[in-house]
Parts: sequence; structure tokens; C-alpha cells
Amino acid sequence: MKIGVIGGGAWGTALAQVAAQGGETMLWSREPEVAESIASARENKLFLPGVPLSNRIVPTTDLADLASCDAWLAVTPAQHMRRVLQAAPPCPGALILCSKGIEEATGQLLHQVAREACPDTSVMVLSGPTFAHEVAAGLPTALTLAAEVEAEAEVVRSRIARPAFRIYLSDDVAGAEVGGAVKNVLAIACGVVEGRGLGQNARAALIARGFAEMTRFGLARGARAETLAGLSGLGDLVLTCSSTSSRNFSLGKGLGQGRPAAELLADRRTVAEGAFTAPVLRRLAEEEGIEMPIVAAVDDLLAGRADVDAVLERLLSRPLRPERA
Repeated sequence: MKIGVIGGGAWGTALAQVAAQGGETMLWSREPEVAESIASARENKLFLPGVPLSNRIVPTTDLADLASCDAWLAVTPAQHMRRVLQAAPPCPGALILCSKGIEEATGQLLHQVAREACPDTSVMVLSGPTFAHEVAAGLPTALTLAAEVEAEAEVVRSRIARPAFRIYLSDDVAGAEVGGAVKNVLAIACGVVEGRGLGQNARAALIARGFAEMTRFGLARGARAETLAGLSGLGDLVLTCSSTSSRNFSLGKGLGQGRPAAELLADRRTVAEGAFTAPVLRRLAEEEGIEMPIVAAVDDLLAGRADVDAVLERLLSRPLRPERA
């Protein structure tokens, strides 16, 4: 099975490095300098510097080249997923979504976007607690591969799984997606706690109450509780809420230190998906009557409707009541 990876950022390059262990892997990048760097130096100097890349990775900047692949790993940022898939040739096999987010314009999860853009394709979701530089270095990690047809997911798993890249199967596609999308917003909130110097107790409490918000939203979207408590939900939440290797956590840390959101989001080479997910997630939650105060607070911070002190006061002055999911 020849794998095509759509997206030449750090995560796409790390996935290509894993997939290349099992055979030829094509890596499509929007940036010509990425393809040139991989072809000439076997390194993605722009997004994943210092990692020697396999000779089995074939770089390209032409989406049409993906027609020669048997399956695609789509790592395009969430807000560009529909456009890129529509511009690509028909997907010849399975389409595995590896990005995390909710489409801002429609409120759709990415598997819904992909099914509209590629209606005759088997769509799967690969998600879990992963930092690109660790995966590329071959350090152990575990993920969830969610697909409606287990036999199709098993074929994909047998091609890309490795001893240090463990993949667990699930049929809860919505659950795997909700966890990945919501945790990005919560990671911004945890970054604020770090930047403001509020301590480890506060961050632990925020992770726990944020997970309650994730669970409420996920169950309303048809996800299963055990999926949300697994690798693609709680596992990913804990990772991204604990390290500046997370772009969303770093964004929140900057907000907590008093830097404006516009300045922090100015670097177009990296994408903090939580910044795009927060407003649409808040809108969907309010439309469906789902209580998500942490998400609402992050949205207000990013939009400049409130400063950190006002948001903290609002959260800390919420009524005391029995703990519940």
C-alpha cells in the first residue's frame, strides 16, 4: 500500500516518516521550499528541522501526484481541509483524517466535511496524544484509529502501525474527532493558567472540569463516553495541556502573560487550531444548550471581549454545586 500524506508541516512530516518504514510514501506540501528541502537534504528545515528523513519519502507540490497512492493521510489544517480535498484528484482508497478541529463556516466535524468533499471514499480518523517531534524521533506513542468498518481500518493499521507507534481501533468516529477538537481550546485555557502563574492545582482542576465540558459536548454529538476517556480524548487533553510543545498551550501562555491574541497568532507558519475552534464550539454549545464556561472564556479572551482578570473572576465566581460530568 502506497501512502500519500497531504500536508508538509511538522505533523504531516512525522507521519510520513512513520509510514515510510513500511514502504514508499508521498508527501504533498503547499510550500515549494519544503519539497525542495526534503528532496535535496532529506530534512524538512522549515517545520521539522534536525530530523533526518527516510529516502522512501517522495516530496511533491502537485496534488495530482496523489492519484498514484492507495490511501491518504490528510494533515491539512481544519479550516482548509474542504478546499484541499476538493482540489485533489479522487481519493483512490481510504482517507484518514489526522487534523483536529471543527469547520468554522459550517460547524461540521472534519469527517462530515470529508464525506461531502469525497463522497465515495472510506473516511477514518487517526487521533491521540502526539507531539510531532517525538513521533519523528521514534519515541513510543499510542493513537486511536476510528472507522465505521473495522476490516478497512485493520488494513490501514497493518500498513502504518509500528512497535513504537501503537494504534487501537474504534468505530466511534465522532468521539475520536470531538476529543481532538475540544482539547485544543482547553489547552489554550491551561496555557493561560501557566502564563498567569496560577499553579499546578489550578491546571489540574481546569483539566478535570474541561474534560467534563468535552464529555457533555461529545455525548450530545453521539460520541461514546469510553472514547472520550481514551487516547483521542482524555489522553490528548492531558498531553496538550501540559507542555509548550503544544501550539495551543503556547498561545494560552502568551495570553496569560498579557500579550494580545493578534500578535500571538501572527506567525502563519504554525496553526493553533483552538483559536479557530473556540468561537464555533461556543456557538454550537449555546445553540444546543450545552454548558461550556471554559470554552466561552477562551473565546472571549481571543476576541478581546474580556481580559484575563475578568475571565478568571467570572469562572471563580460561578456558583458552588455538586460535582457532575
